[in-house]
Amino acid sequence: MSIQNYEHTTAERLMRYVQIDTQSDPSSSTQPSTEKQKDLSRMLVEELHALSITDAHLDEHGYVYATIPATTDGDIPTICFCSHVDTAPDCSGKDVRPILHRNYDGSDIVLPDDTSVVITTQEHPYLLKRIGDDIITASGKTLLGADDKAGVAIIMDLAAYLMQHPEIPHGKIRILFTPDEEVGRGVNAVDMKKLDARFGYTLDGGERGHLEGENFSADAAVVTFHGVSAHPGYAKGKMVNAMKVAAAFLDMLPRNEWCPETTSGDEGFVHPVSLQGELERASATFIVRDFNTAQLQVHEERLKSLAAAAVASFPGSSFEFTVKEQYRNMAEILVQYPEVMANAEEAYRRAGVPCERISIRGGTDGSRLSFMGMPCPNIFTGEMGIHSKQEYVSVQDMNAAVSICVHLAQVWAGK
Repeated sequence: MSIQNYEHTTAERLMRYVQIDTQSDPSSSTQPSTEKQKDLSRMLVEELHALSITDAHLDEHGYVYATIPATTDGDIPTICFCSHVDTAPDCSGKDVRPILHRNYDGSDIVLPDDTSVVITTQEHPYLLKRIGDDIITASGKTLLGADDKAGVAIIMDLAAYLMQHPEIPHGKIRILFTPDEEVGRGVNAVDMKKLDARFGYTLDGGERGHLEGENFSADAAVVTFHGVSAHPGYAKGKMVNAMKVAAAFLDMLPRNEWCPETTSGDEGFVHPVSLQGELERASATFIVRDFNTAQLQVHEERLKSLAAAAVASFPGSSFEFTVKEQYRNMAEILVQYPEVMANAEEAYRRAGVPCERISIRGGTDGSRLSFMGMPCPNIFTGEMGIHSKQEYVSVQDMNAAVSICVHLAQVWAGK
């Protein structure tokens, strides 16, 4: 039986999964950052057991590991399919009410629980490519959570299909569901020895046909300004207000370049994400992004020079500048293993989906997994409008991704 004749379960699964609140918390220091993420993970383990995937389990760190057994002998590399269960802190993920819009007709989608939330084709032109598809949205009060529960639903549907069709030749396939991807800690505690996969693919991309093998390299930078405290009634010639130094520094940042609002394509940027301060001490935290890892230092030196200029205009003030590596461009690893992307492109071809290699202006679990020893590009899921109440996903996009993963398993077996 071909995958085209299969009755997919992606829509039903996604609509169940999104109703479980799995929002992660960047301010938490626990692993995972919120215990409620495990609510979905426990459900996934139960469903994997129901598919006769007997080794599926949830560990104490919030990771689900499972194995689809090989159906053919030979020296076939073990591959892993990975998605994250958490949703972004940017928008509420509590009490999600998913809505299935069958046979989408190309009109704007007004969400019923808040009619001011409208998913328009003007803001979301990709919808015009999905006319005739079945579209899933939230109801207007929350995000949907297709990022990345669409990926979770795709992998679960893939597992169901392969377990029902042992005649399909493939090697051992590992499944990994992670917590906390949205807060940058998705693979902090992954046991790579236990995972034991040679190559991997995250299911966490957007438009149908996209294949992502390159992403930003990323650092976090913190600029801390120190002032001088004095009684405000007797402060003349003595007080130096650190908050004013920080404000002057931020005002020096370019407004027409070097920032997310004005960059696209392969352009990097520097972006202030938080500001804290009082009279004696104020700090600004930045994310620094570029596809060229060496360019990060150039951005950071420019940022440091602006901080020095701000301090120079406030005699008596000083500053500290610290940088922490976050993740690196997976292309630096994937270029060493061209078969990983080539096999994916062949799977797209066999599934009848035109493949377009694109770069991610962000990062994925796959970026860090690549540097942890498992080269891991990113496959589309159809998730769009992410981190917002206007999030949506095409059921047919999810089903196409399942088909690609089935073919991909066979491509690796054929190699």
